[in-house]
Amino acid sequence: MFRILSKVILKLLGWKITGDHQGSVAKKILVAAPHTSNWDFPMGLMVRSIIQDDVKYIGKDSLFSGPLGALFTKMGGIGVDRKKSNNFVEAVVKKFNSKEKLSILFAAEGSRKKVEKFKTGFYHVARLAEVPILPFVLDYKNKEFRFLDLIWTTENHVSDMEKIENLFKGVQGYHPDKSFY
Repeated sequence: MFRILSKVILKLLGWKITGDHQGSVAKKILVAAPHTSNWDFPMGLMVRSIIQDDVKYIGKDSLFSGPLGALFTKMGGIGVDRKKSNNFVEAVVKKFNSKEKLSILFAAEGSRKKVEKFKTGFYHVARLAEVPILPFVLDYKNKEFRFLDLIWTTENHVSDMEKIENLFKGVQGYHPDKSFY
């Protein structure tokens, strides 16, 4: 039911989903950008229901406490304590290694605020878990959600991150002034 409703809402709003979401790939990390608004979350949930892929998402741990905590967990959320270093990368790698199928979405900027460079946690998880990265573009200017080609990490972290960041160059988020480029 939510899938049909999502299709109707996105169509009425003029949005389209393009590219291959790689649903047949058992394990992957989706990296989404630009993340500039709280609207990205409900829009992402609608996309997830349409593509019918059980994509989990990373969020700040405060979302997973209190009355809404159980709801966010049920919707596929995984809480992260951003205030301290707690081997998050290692924990997520272990999660990938313990599952036959797992897809997790990371917001590349790690925040809705304007940043000068992407966070690198998603990259290190992908490298250590030996899973591909699937770039996911939230293009509010063109009302398009784009899945790009899978990327496998190499031994050159700097080059890989530059390549990933360049994929999002010129893309406008909900708040263009907060977009990465």
